[in-house]
Amino acid sequence: MIRNFIGYLLGFLVFVVCIPALMWWASGRPFPYVPALPLAIVACSLMIAGLALSIRAIVHMKRVGEGNPFDAYNHEVAPRTRHLMTDGPYRYSRNPMLVGIYIYDAGVLIGLWNWWALLVFLAQVILLTLQVRSEEKRLEKDFGDEYRAYKSRVPRYFIK
Repeated sequence: MIRNFIGYLLGFLVFVVCIPALMWWASGRPFPYVPALPLAIVACSLMIAGLALSIRAIVHMKRVGEGNPFDAYNHEVAPRTRHLMTDGPYRYSRNPMLVGIYIYDAGVLIGLWNWWALLVFLAQVILLTLQVRSEEKRLEKDFGDEYRAYKSRVPRYFIK
C-alpha cells in the first residue's frame, strides 16, 4: 500500500509539478505568468486532457493490471503490474500515461511559448523514450510472445 502511494506521489511530483516548473524556469517568464487568453485556453485544454488520459490509464492499470506503472530505469519504485495491459487506453498506445503527460506538457509549452521550455520538453521526451525502451525489454522478459505480439500491433505512443 505504501509503495503504491510512493509511486503515485513520485509520478505526480516529477511529471505534473517538477517538469512543468523546470519548463517555466527555463523560459524565464515571471511568476505568476498568465499568457494571452487564446493561448491560455488552448494550454489549459491540453493540460486537462493530458491529465485525464494519464489518470484514466493509471486507474485502468491499477484495476486490471493489479500494479503500478512507476518503474524507473529497471528500479522498481512500486509493485509492478501482474498482467499485460492491452485493453482500455492501452489498445491505442503502449504508453498512454506518457502520451497524457506529453499532452499536458504541450499545454504548458503553449502557455509559456518559449524556445527554452521547448528544449526542456524535448529533453524529457528523449529521456522518457530511453526509459520506455528499457521497460520494453523488461516486458518482453516478463510476458514473452504475448508482449511481442502486442508490440507489433500497438504503437509505442500514438503513431505507428
